[in-house]
Amino acid sequence: MTITQGARAKTKEAVFDQFAQHVSSGKAAFFQMAGIDFAQGRREGPFIWDVDGDKRVIDRHCNGGVFNLGHRHPDVIRALIDSLATLDIGNHHLISPYRARLAARLAELTPGNLAYTVFGVGGGEAVDLAFKVARGFTGRQEIISAQGGYHGHTGLALAAGDPKYYRPFGAPAPGFVQAPFGDVAALETAVSDQTAAVILETVPATYGILVPPPDYLPQVRAICDRHGALLIIDEIQAGLGRTGKLWGIEHFDVVPDIMVLGKGLSGGIYPLSATCFRRELETVFHDDPFIHISTFGGAEVGCPVALQVLEMAADPQFLNHVNELAAFFATGFADLQARHPRLLVGLRQLGLMMGIEMVNEYCGPLFSKAAYDQGLLSVYAYNDTRVAQFLPPLIIDQTLAADIMRRVDAALTAVSRMLAGPA
Repeated sequence: MTITQGARAKTKEAVFDQFAQHVSSGKAAFFQMAGIDFAQGRREGPFIWDVDGDKRVIDRHCNGGVFNLGHRHPDVIRALIDSLATLDIGNHHLISPYRARLAARLAELTPGNLAYTVFGVGGGEAVDLAFKVARGFTGRQEIISAQGGYHGHTGLALAAGDPKYYRPFGAPAPGFVQAPFGDVAALETAVSDQTAAVILETVPATYGILVPPPDYLPQVRAICDRHGALLIIDEIQAGLGRTGKLWGIEHFDVVPDIMVLGKGLSGGIYPLSATCFRRELETVFHDDPFIHISTFGGAEVGCPVALQVLEMAADPQFLNHVNELAAFFATGFADLQARHPRLLVGLRQLGLMMGIEMVNEYCGPLFSKAAYDQGLLSVYAYNDTRVAQFLPPLIIDQTLAADIMRRVDAALTAVSRMLAGPA
């Protein structure tokens, strides 16, 4: 029996018990308490089936953009199978034609002069390196991030997040300051001649898909330029077509000094992240090119997968499809707002990076349960629980989009009833 067959053979109760005993008792208890007794089994395209096969949900969260192309996209699977015929992880000390090819393609597709890429395994690792490069190049230590933002759970990335993420584990790494997202005056006050870099998500997802006003990011760029600080843009969720452009930052005509990528670059198949930076910044590695290493970063077997993802995401027809779906959802949510005026505040949207804003902090968790009951996988924004993240796969058609909207309508009705309490 294979490992996959063995997992399928287990009953859901046995899976929850084993998970609770050996992975996370807290997560198992949380989902059981919430009545979301779902353990992942088969998955394909926009759908995930329960391990018992008795429930199917539409993935309307995509793990923050990991599954932009849906689950197990055949073209991505084919790229990995072809790669496995000749490649393995590779040796990170050696010259690699596969990493070189992928980095060159990123240099062609990313904005400005982001000529160099260092690969990692996850987004937090990519952010950590971005801070190291900024500090090494500028000789400064201070990093400024946005309140409510999120850049990962690893060391330096963790320090750039809100206190609730690092406080249980002790004091954060020194040199990190936060300012309110979207507040130009506050950022102007925070940035100084000691600032190495400002890091911002193009659209902060954990903060509730907060789309910045058109002039905010250009003003951030200008503030960084005045003080000699670098601008790091976190496109881990907003990149690769999610917003209707290949990179979310393109909507704002801003060129960063460093851009970090992850999640969707994997195609949902092989983990890979990237820290892309201006040519001049590569000088931090000249004295010792082995000063930063990642054993599994840019694993050669995964590079063809990322190349396939890039080609699909950069296709103008693909991006047109994303924008057509975005218009469809915008119209649909305007109708839903008229149907649920006391609950639904509105839709926060940039392309298919969307957040359903509701009236209070209880709504996100309640919507997650109601959506699950309607066959939708929904995750609320952890730093603004009024908002349910709405990140469907970019490959769905309008028939499925209409089905999703019907289910959202039913879920909103259920949330209204729960908020009203017993009749």
